Amino acid sequence: MTTLDMPRALHRLAAPSAFLGRKLGAALLTLVGLATIVFAMTKVIPGDEAQVAAGESATPEQVEEVRRQLGLDKPAAVQYFDYLGRMLHGDLGTSSSTRQPVLDDVLARLPGTLELVVLAMMLAVSFAVPMATIAAARSRGGFDKISRIGAIVAFGLPGFWLALMLQWVLGSWLQILPISGRLSVGVDVPHRTGMTLVDAVLAGDFAAFSNAFQHLILPAFVLAVAVAAQMFRALRADLLRVRGRDHMTVARAKGVPSLRLWTRHALPNATGPLLNIIGIEIGMLVGSAIFVESVFGLSGVGDYLSNAVSRKDITAVIGTVTVVGVIVVVANFVVDVLQLAHDPRLRTPGKVQ
Repeated sequence: MTTLDMPRALHRLAAPSAFLGRKLGAALLTLVGLATIVFAMTKVIPGDEAQVAAGESATPEQVEEVRRQLGLDKPAAVQYFDYLGRMLHGDLGTSSSTRQPVLDDVLARLPGTLELVVLAMMLAVSFAVPMATIAAARSRGGFDKISRIGAIVAFGLPGFWLALMLQWVLGSWLQILPISGRLSVGVDVPHRTGMTLVDAVLAGDFAAFSNAFQHLILPAFVLAVAVAAQMFRALRADLLRVRGRDHMTVARAKGVPSLRLWTRHALPNATGPLLNIIGIEIGMLVGSAIFVESVFGLSGVGDYLSNAVSRKDITAVIGTVTVVGVIVVVANFVVDVLQLAHDPRLRTPGKVQ
């Protein structure tokens, strides 16, 4: 690279660097805001933190000792900065019900929840992308109208009701799929990653893989329905917008077949909104996993949070909310990076958003 080329290279790097800098700054501010909200929750939730940590049978002297150990006798501002320091070191407190560090409890259950969320996202994408492409290609046709009505209905379906109906129809009545647990009785796989499907593959036990998949398909489908509906609507709208662009007109004039026209020319230029939805919906899926794991008897972060709420384990509840919040922020930042790689306009000076 010559001396004259260096300013040009730096100029080309300025736009993506500024974009990533702004997104990273927003992510850090979001994390600070999350920490502040969580800290405020610990102060407004009814009950004595020291009493909860010490246990119901603790004496007043023991409660005061715990209060001193936790720093609850210090001013609120000091407690806040102490809290931020503990968070940076991964200290989310100790669960009053399991007597284990909350972070350890959550991380032990997180792989199972992520497995469910990833499978649900894969189902949502596999439904939404082809249906949105066909609907856009046949805009105002019968399939387009029916699919749009179906998306509206699917988005409005209560997840809890859908889960119970699927359990009743496919599990109890037709007995096609299991309705609870991650594996059938007598089926076991070595615990390596905490993800049943992955562990079954690593063990080379494809019978166990099939069994685990059958247990996960219903809860994953329940999670995927609303997400697929939202993806369909956004992607269809963007495909219709892309349809009138010059490159589509030129390809159509050259006689490019309809299937190739939409899959090779339209779809790659309409995936920006899809990436945004995936980033946003990751958080929704993790949150929705709370009731899905409870309904289907799956051990995971949602099940842990549900039990913590029922046992009034405030430390575990707040710690779990914090971990989920961090996952959402990180997922959105990763999507921003993917957007930068996907959209050349974000790498062009003057186009940074």
